[in-house]
Amino acid sequence: MTQPFQLPAFYMPYPARLNPHLEQAREHSPRWAREMGMLEGSGIWTREDLDAHDYPLLCAYTHPDASADDLCLVTDWYVWVFFFDDHFLETFKRTQDRVGGKAYLDRLPAFMPLDPAAPVPEPANPVEAGLADLWARTVPAMSADWRRRFAESTENLLNESLWELSNINIGRVANPVEYIEMRRKVGGAPWSAGLVEFAGRAEVPAAVADSRPLRVLRDTFADAVHLRNDLFSYEREIGDEGELSNGVLVLETFLDCTTQEAAEAVNDLLTARLQQFEHTALTELGPLFAEYGLDPESCAAVLTYVKGLQDWQSGGHEWHMRSSRYMNEGAAQGRSPLLPTGLGTSATALAPVTTTRRAEAARVRRFTHVPHQRVGPAVIPDIDMPFTLRLSPHLDGARRRLVAWTHRVGIAEGPPWTPEKVDDYDLALCSAGLDPDATADELDLSAAWLAWGTYGDDFYPFAFGRTRDLLGAKACTERLVEFLPVEDPRAVPAPVTPLERGLADLWPRTAGPMPPESRAFLRRALVDMMEGWLWELANEAQNRIPEPVDYLEMRRRTFGSDLTMSLCRAGHGPAVPPEIYRTGPVCSLESAASDWACLVNDVFSYQKEIEFDGEIHNGVLVVQDFFDCGYRTGLSIVADLINSRMNQFRHVARHEFPVLYEDFELSEEARRALDGYVRDLENWMAGILNWHRNVRRYREEDLRRHAGWPWPLGGPRGLGTSAARLALPATS
Repeated sequence: MTQPFQLPAFYMPYPARLNPHLEQAREHSPRWAREMGMLEGSGIWTREDLDAHDYPLLCAYTHPDASADDLCLVTDWYVWVFFFDDHFLETFKRTQDRVGGKAYLDRLPAFMPLDPAAPVPEPANPVEAGLADLWARTVPAMSADWRRRFAESTENLLNESLWELSNINIGRVANPVEYIEMRRKVGGAPWSAGLVEFAGRAEVPAAVADSRPLRVLRDTFADAVHLRNDLFSYEREIGDEGELSNGVLVLETFLDCTTQEAAEAVNDLLTARLQQFEHTALTELGPLFAEYGLDPESCAAVLTYVKGLQDWQSGGHEWHMRSSRYMNEGAAQGRSPLLPTGLGTSATALAPVTTTRRAEAARVRRFTHVPHQRVGPAVIPDIDMPFTLRLSPHLDGARRRLVAWTHRVGIAEGPPWTPEKVDDYDLALCSAGLDPDATADELDLSAAWLAWGTYGDDFYPFAFGRTRDLLGAKACTERLVEFLPVEDPRAVPAPVTPLERGLADLWPRTAGPMPPESRAFLRRALVDMMEGWLWELANEAQNRIPEPVDYLEMRRRTFGSDLTMSLCRAGHGPAVPPEIYRTGPVCSLESAASDWACLVNDVFSYQKEIEFDGEIHNGVLVVQDFFDCGYRTGLSIVADLINSRMNQFRHVARHEFPVLYEDFELSEEARRALDGYVRDLENWMAGILNWHRNVRRYREEDLRRHAGWPWPLGGPRGLGTSAARLALPATS
């Protein structure tokens, strides 16, 4: 049978190595699987199936330095997880039995007690028997923090299988952003990262386990693993299993392109994720170690963990090229396209492929953007808005009071803002659409938060961006965090700057009436937003356009989505249990709304950011860079993504929330509160679009007026004009 596409040339910069204890693992693996009931009689596998899949080879490649005992144990974990995947497929996916699947999954966490001495239920099937045995053999060697993280990633892997089952039930192919996020959970690579810690005896210190660098390393590792698997498993999943959760199919559907073109695009995204991994490891770990004062042993553990993730990438690739489970005809690496050819170069054919011209061209593009290019007025595509705009009746008063507030705290008194900009930006209009039912006081508070956040987003590049003063920006952020006390919201320092004065006023007024857990969530949202501003400055200093996944995930923070959403949540009181806000449907709903708003902003602000500000953090530019395409093509792709995120929002609200209500047996009060939260987010999106369409912040005539300079492109260009450019006034 002909393959549906030719496998692309892969970027793989790390050499694969093989564990010397492979044969011992091969002898052990079938014995353990038979003891757990996974072979003859299971209806899922035979011994021949297990031998053909060769999971010991996978683990020997992905954990080349593990001891013999650890390799056998890790191999047992992989036998278990692949058996679970096939068992769930045959028992619940093929029969589309969601109720039975949920009951099956609900029992499994009981076999992973955080206290190793706690009793577990009697196993009722091979999956439960295997999990009970593996947990008892693994957790004594690891800390309580690792157990918590590994149990959580295992539960995510198991529970998100229901998301796949639900999408099969309604014949729905996910959009690319939704797919990447869900694939991390159901695909199991974060779970694999936990086993890397175990096999390498290199546990990540709890102090930095949730930091941005470690989170990015874990997520980029996961995405690369999953995207590679999608390329190799497309034929089996789409043709045999009827799956809809495959990255090639997702991009084939979203981009409306051929399967081969979609496969190349998936491989490009895989490459971008690997290069993001490298960039994070090389540029962010050192500063992280210094910031947290990690001792040499802890630093060595993190670096060993990073090396283990690299080994997994290269080893996983080698296994995919050899396993009977996957489509791998023509996957041999062959000759590198970067090596010399011709007479006398035959010896170089022995060198392994580590990169490709396509991968290196993408890397070069990412660092060579020329700022302040003339792009002309932004083109606004058709943006679907199915929700009715409502504006607060208190808008006019809020406008007057917001102007007074910006003068009182100093935001309007100096660069980068002016009184004219405060009037033109009209952030009270945005608040009036976001929260049309607010009281006058609530609307004033909302508008002030928007003004403070927008001013901060403009202030950081103005104050620290041109001089590349990353240390000054970090010191400014650390100082602002002091204005966010959780225990006593009134205990703020004496403010000095407009940013501090604004926060010193807003935090006590907002956090004071909140319960402590809501204050902590709001504080986290604000800290994330400010750390996002630092991330933008670091990219600016390197002139590095972010790759698409990192951009979207960080854009939610820099846009302040979590800030405004946390204020929406607080308005619904304690009716909704906190854990509900952490469920997949709620997170998916929020991410869809946030991405929609961020990308809408990118469309409207394109000229401002690219031509006037010399920015690189714009979704249209990110897409142009990734696909190596022009503005119109990039805009078209972003417009499709905007509308697909809106469609996802509506899908989650209509189809996944009712299931969530039933799964958690929520009270009528909690259901009404969550329905109200959905309406709040609908108002949020309608208000944001209305503000962008009416505000005087992004139109070319307003940009030139705010710049106070008549020359296009931010100033004269060409030989002999460099001195003139030094005199240009700031734009924002």
